[in-house]
Amino acid sequence: MARLNLLEETRFEKLPVTVYPDEHIASVRVAQRIADLIRSKQRQGEQAVLGLATGATPVEVYAELVRMHREEGLSFQNVITFNLDEYYPMSPTAAQSYVTFMNENLFDHIDIPRENIHIPDGTLAKEEIAAYCLAYERKIEEANGLDLQILGIGRTGHIGFNEPGSAPNSGTRLVTLDDLTRRDASRDFGGKENVPTKAITMGIGTIFKAREIILMAWSQKKAPIIKKAVEGEISSDVPATYLQLSDKVEFVLDMDAASALTRFDTPWLVKDCVWDEKMTKKAVIWLSNTMKKPILKLTEEDYNNHGMAQLAVEKGPAYNINIHIFNKLQHTITGWPGGKPNADDSQRPERAEPARKRVIIFSPHPDDDVISMGGTFIRLVDQGHNVHVAYQTSGNTAVWDDDVLRYMEFAIDFDKSIGEDSQRLKTIYEEMRTFFETKQPNQPDSQEVRNVKGFIRKSEAIAAARYAGLDDDHIHFMALPFYEAGKLRKNSVTDEDIEMTMDLLRQVKPHQLFAAGDFADPHGTHIVCFRIILEALRRLRESGTEEWIEDCWLWMYRGAWHEFETHEIEMAVPLSPQEVERKRNAIFKHQSQKDRPVFPGDDAREFWVRAEERNRETAKDYDDLGLADYEAMEAFVRYHF
Repeated sequence: MARLNLLEETRFEKLPVTVYPDEHIASVRVAQRIADLIRSKQRQGEQAVLGLATGATPVEVYAELVRMHREEGLSFQNVITFNLDEYYPMSPTAAQSYVTFMNENLFDHIDIPRENIHIPDGTLAKEEIAAYCLAYERKIEEANGLDLQILGIGRTGHIGFNEPGSAPNSGTRLVTLDDLTRRDASRDFGGKENVPTKAITMGIGTIFKAREIILMAWSQKKAPIIKKAVEGEISSDVPATYLQLSDKVEFVLDMDAASALTRFDTPWLVKDCVWDEKMTKKAVIWLSNTMKKPILKLTEEDYNNHGMAQLAVEKGPAYNINIHIFNKLQHTITGWPGGKPNADDSQRPERAEPARKRVIIFSPHPDDDVISMGGTFIRLVDQGHNVHVAYQTSGNTAVWDDDVLRYMEFAIDFDKSIGEDSQRLKTIYEEMRTFFETKQPNQPDSQEVRNVKGFIRKSEAIAAARYAGLDDDHIHFMALPFYEAGKLRKNSVTDEDIEMTMDLLRQVKPHQLFAAGDFADPHGTHIVCFRIILEALRRLRESGTEEWIEDCWLWMYRGAWHEFETHEIEMAVPLSPQEVERKRNAIFKHQSQKDRPVFPGDDAREFWVRAEERNRETAKDYDDLGLADYEAMEAFVRYHF
């Protein structure tokens, strides 16, 4: 019976999928499978031939293999490896080289014979590549083929660097990279313009010959392409769909990467559901959007025809469900994000008391506060709350080098204007110019350059916070140490980061916290900053000395990179046209991020445009469901400890 239920639940999935709670558990399981293969081959006196991948996805798998080598004696003496791909052209000693990646993450820490390692050569002359690729294929065959191929997946659906248009029988070859692939790699190269346009990759036909194939994917960013690869039609537009033709493949996902699959996203279409409040709200909103009808116009027939007959029977009639969910959504809308004083708060997202709350808005970068919740920020101040803003990092990697010279020129001229000797500044300025002329992609800036870039972001953040109505003593610059590495790859979080956060929390004793719950930023800074806040709160709770913490609510905001789904929203703050303009003006104070920021991600719109359009889309979503029609809305979800 359980087998039948699973088949029904996964009936839209065209290949085997295993889902783990998180990427850490999944990575350990995959590493264990690799280790089991290696040990099995050792017992038989044979070599284990592995196809390996690069990128963020397999990093924890390799870390676990290294741990097993050090702590459990796992030997790699009998292992032969073939990597999927390499950029072209690419020096093996470059920081972005997959040779460097594999050495740093695996090969330098295990006992694999160096002659057993094979990675495509990015230094070849172009006329040598075709013969080299044939030889690469022959080496795999001479090793008796791949026992296990590890894959990641790109957002274009590429496996290896087999971009859209690749043939299912393709072999190892030189390919041209898709623009989206290059944008996704831009963080490692200091800009898309520095990413090679080509790569050498194993072909899909080569991958298919492996006796076992495991494709891994983590994070919500991968969810849309995973849905296409697992449930979509086979198409050269999404090369990973070719894996549906293999009976040797398994997709290993974390919950976030699997979240768009039918059994998780719209489970009522494939199985009986437990119709709790959360599931009911999601399903009714989905039905309203699917039928393009306001919630209050949905009928029993709509429910029955879209997998929701069980809900109508259990909680119906349909109209009663409609009214219940409509009211739930209506109660998320509030013009009082700090709580409405002297009002019944039983149906409101925030408490009425205390009427004047102490609030900290945590901003990972110096502009996330106004981009993502600028309207709510201004309203909290206008409504008399004791608002503080805390900029968790300096954001000094996201300033153009030209801006540094411009500000240095200003400083030199100002020194001259007040009769100061500006020779020292001139010397530093000339050193900066010389450095910028020879600076390599992703090369760390000097301390003086980092300082100036940090000062630029700081002055802009102060201007925006003042515009929102804050006094200077309510503006906090934390400059958490994990970020201050002078390069894109950040340092590890330490107790110092957490203690600094705890100190600010103790100082303010907030009733409300706002923090970035938008974890799609290109460099992962948001999730690191959020985890620091959570750990600081956990330690303060466990200390038992901070009574205020039991009354402290944490609200998550999004907006810079993507927005909450409507069914997730617990507080929606409507903005008038005038408030939208005030928010825009606050964002404009961040001049270094205007027009073209250093790290725009894969959204070509400016940050202020993204923010406004997302806020308007949220308001339109509410309007389409039959609620009031507002100019724009900022959305929040409460973090429940």
